[in-house]
Amino acid sequence: MPPETELFVAQLAHAHATVRAQLPGAALCALADDLLALLFPERAERPLPTADAVAADLHHFRTALTGLLRAVPDLPTAAAELATEFTHRLPALREALIRDATAIQASDPAAGDRAEVVSSYPGFYATAMYRIAHALYLRGVPRLPRLLSEYAHQRTGIDIHPGATIGAAFCIDHGTGIVIGETAVIGANVQIYQGVTLGALSVTKGLQGQKRHPTIEDHVVIYAGATILGGSTVVGTRSIIGGNVWLTESVPSHSRVYHRAQIHISRAEDPASALMFSI
Repeated sequence: MPPETELFVAQLAHAHATVRAQLPGAALCALADDLLALLFPERAERPLPTADAVAADLHHFRTALTGLLRAVPDLPTAAAELATEFTHRLPALREALIRDATAIQASDPAAGDRAEVVSSYPGFYATAMYRIAHALYLRGVPRLPRLLSEYAHQRTGIDIHPGATIGAAFCIDHGTGIVIGETAVIGANVQIYQGVTLGALSVTKGLQGQKRHPTIEDHVVIYAGATILGGSTVVGTRSIIGGNVWLTESVPSHSRVYHRAQIHISRAEDPASALMFSI
């Protein structure tokens, strides 16, 4: 083995020997998928046949979550206590996700029913994973919430930081390319289309821990491609932000903000007569 390869191998061996305990990210993501199938039989390959089977799955979830959390260093609370508390919050989580699914169904003419939204819509899936990750984030669980949100990001193209605050009946339509930053605050009954960014004006590291992302109040619609930046930027209640808008200042409630595009179309009297081919 050449000396440079031996040195590289030694460096990697040292890195592997000194790394902190590996987080069970893949196992958590699989458990989160199992949880959604438990909460919503529309996502399950085989719906559970009895109440006893449901109770057994809930017990298995709590036990599995406890085991995963025990592998996480620097937990603020004992793993079993965290898992039990999280499990007790599942009725509220399911109710919140039902409201999200209902909002998506109500706003999308292509949605046949709520079961279709729950089983196949990427916006619902990304929101569900966000709400699971956010619950862990609020309880001080390190790193795992971000791993869960990145798993959803890979599957849907929707990037929601687990630290963001999102109200009830959240509707993502299509969703690809949406980015919602860590300190964004979104009210109730907000509808967001694909390509929307709720970001920061600056990515300077010194701003860590500060409010860097905008606040979106209740009943706001943000159309495709809009970019809203800044921690002090507030979009007022019942406002509409049009497609491709670039917004870095607050707008009052009931505002209508549009990007004015200049498109020029010309047409010949007989376009076919202008076509000439030479061979």
